[in-house]
Amino acid sequence: MDWIEALILGIIQGLTEFLPVSSSGHIEIGKVIFGDNSLPKESLTFTVVLHFATALSTIVIFRKEVFDIIKGLFQFKINDEFIFSAKIVLSMIPAVIVGFFFEEQLEAMFSGRIMLVGFMLLITAALLILADKAKNTNKKISYTNAIIIGISQAIAMLPGISRSGATISTSVLLGIDREKAARFSFLMVVPLIFGKVAKDILGGGISIDSSQLGTLSIGFASAFLAGLLACSWMIALVKRSKLAYFAIYCILVGFSAIIYAYFYL
Repeated sequence: MDWIEALILGIIQGLTEFLPVSSSGHIEIGKVIFGDNSLPKESLTFTVVLHFATALSTIVIFRKEVFDIIKGLFQFKINDEFIFSAKIVLSMIPAVIVGFFFEEQLEAMFSGRIMLVGFMLLITAALLILADKAKNTNKKISYTNAIIIGISQAIAMLPGISRSGATISTSVLLGIDREKAARFSFLMVVPLIFGKVAKDILGGGISIDSSQLGTLSIGFASAFLAGLLACSWMIALVKRSKLAYFAIYCILVGFSAIIYAYFYL
């Protein structure tokens, strides 16, 4: 992988982690287009670095909320900060369970299965269209809603199902305020990303040598900067009910991926 590919893949990760078009799906498509022949450990290292960069961009944008979550977890009294932190923890449980028991099955899906990515993008488009037509309400996130949104996040571990698209759409369809839905969606994934990074490091899945530092740095920087832009942009778009535009994009990319896989793979 050269620096141009690292730059492009970093931008793709940074934008698509927050925009509802599936970062995992786009990274898989990008790897196929670029003919990624990286060794498994090198490819995993690059993926982990990109996810770490987007997690940091989330922390920068939502630094106040992240501080409140941390503070809430270490308080021993029931207040708004503790309740919000509890809901974030609840939302993580389904994804943790799926990741723990089905890790090998999930990893098998991230091996250039562009046909699968295409069909999952079409499902993402359907969710976005439904959410875009939903009435805007001011409901708060309940404990039950947090679990339901967490289930949608677990399903979005499939390549091509947008995590932000699935969780925001689920939240809006539950009647939750659109801005609160977007903020909750972005915050709930941060602990999962850091947990996955820690697991890969401790498990010996990360392998870095001096020859990789350049491309890893470029990928990290481009993913971080693109993530800052996309995160802020997405909150504004959700408030204005502009999800249908992303649905059209997912349909176009989804069908293109299916056609490409059918004729060229």
